[in-house]
Amino acid sequence: MSEALEKARKYESEVKKEIPEGQKPSFHVSAPVGWINDPNGFSLYKGEYHLFYQYHPYRTVWGPMHWGHSKSKDFIKWEQLPCALAPDTVYDGQGCFSGSAVEQEGTHILMYTGVSAAAPEEGGGVRQVQCIAVGDGVNYEKLECNPVITSDLLPKGSSREDFRDPKIWKEGETFYAVVGSRSSDSSGQIALFTSKDAKKWKFVSIVDRSQNSYGKMWECPDFFEVDGRHVMITSPQEMSAVGLEFHNGNNTLYLIGEFDKENNTLIRKQAAAIDYGLDFYAPQTMETANGRRIMIAWMQSWDNHITPSHFKWSGLMTIPRELKVIHNRLYQNPVRELEQYYQNEVKYDAVTINGKKEFEDIRGRELDFTVDVKEGGYRKFTVRLASDSQFFSEIIYNPKENSLTFDRTYSGLNRDIIHTRTMKVKDQGGRIRLRILMDKYSVEVFANDGEQAMTSLIYTSLEAKGISFVTEGEVTMDITKYDVIIK
Repeated sequence: MSEALEKARKYESEVKKEIPEGQKPSFHVSAPVGWINDPNGFSLYKGEYHLFYQYHPYRTVWGPMHWGHSKSKDFIKWEQLPCALAPDTVYDGQGCFSGSAVEQEGTHILMYTGVSAAAPEEGGGVRQVQCIAVGDGVNYEKLECNPVITSDLLPKGSSREDFRDPKIWKEGETFYAVVGSRSSDSSGQIALFTSKDAKKWKFVSIVDRSQNSYGKMWECPDFFEVDGRHVMITSPQEMSAVGLEFHNGNNTLYLIGEFDKENNTLIRKQAAAIDYGLDFYAPQTMETANGRRIMIAWMQSWDNHITPSHFKWSGLMTIPRELKVIHNRLYQNPVRELEQYYQNEVKYDAVTINGKKEFEDIRGRELDFTVDVKEGGYRKFTVRLASDSQFFSEIIYNPKENSLTFDRTYSGLNRDIIHTRTMKVKDQGGRIRLRILMDKYSVEVFANDGEQAMTSLIYTSLEAKGISFVTEGEVTMDITKYDVIIK
């Protein structure tokens, strides 16, 4: 074990004892200490689900990237493991950036981006290369042959500085990896590589490229098949807003289509945002033993850092979500394993509200509840969450505009940051189904059985547990609520 890794493990072990009991989310992965961002190495290994993540243990802001590590048997109850990787070699001395993992004959293979300073004769800046580490689920050794992929394999004109975030998988006897890159037109492209041993790789093709249509650099790519369709997900930087589909800055994008095996390219049929909320980036997927495709993402934003200053940790992950493709659209819903932790069921059928209504048995900050709004001529429907006499956040549905808005303006923010985001939903004559999942600081909204999702953070005091329903006009709805209790 290197000195840098040993130092990180010792630090996280000591400082996590200083975090107050009950402060962290109960069923979402969060930073052990310090800062976390992109999920990495989301994989099945020896029957357990492993999740790594970009990690700077020493401060609650981005810094030299390590890999943090957690595991779970059911995606819901997570065990913290020691820091897995530290920047401690010539090729990754400026950071062990994002990557992925795959199981191979009893070993766990991690593939990640190493970042180092470029030599002056190369023009300075940084170099990003792809590296391999192998281990037993706790301890990992970097290969002596690293780096295993360099930018020399890319097409002419590709960036040597922006070449990162490999997603590795295996089909038959062959390893595959897609890696984010920047093409000669300065916008994003996704490169495909293959290998027989995960050590010697060859370039195959550029699977798809932005051509300056969907932002610039495409980070954190993933490529997989669901329900007979091929799906590419990536996180474009420097995006320009397009209606309510994409917002400015850092976005997430899915491309659905058919894979042209002759040319090794994706023939697109659909392109859309993965999540429409304020805090969602860098999603990554894995396949379970029974064939489900599960996605997890970083539940925070590069543009809005709202973690309370007194916290010794910053950053958490979304609930793992099962993906489906229906009518060329990516659907996502919380993994079914969450239901094992349901308690205190509450159901109301055909409740009519005109104004404001609270239910004594529907309140809290760790719960999963569904609201089915019926057809009607009402003007607006609002769910008010995490409320007390001073603070609240809102989910607002406007049937005339077919819009759904999340608004945390009054959640207790102490800076004037982006606090509202809106998405278009399909016109159903006023009907809408909203599934709302809360875990202390997170609000994940799944509209119309997972057709769209909206993920945002609130750091309202945990004492604010009120939930109310506010209407303009008469609304009839069904409500089903469960508390989520982890022991």
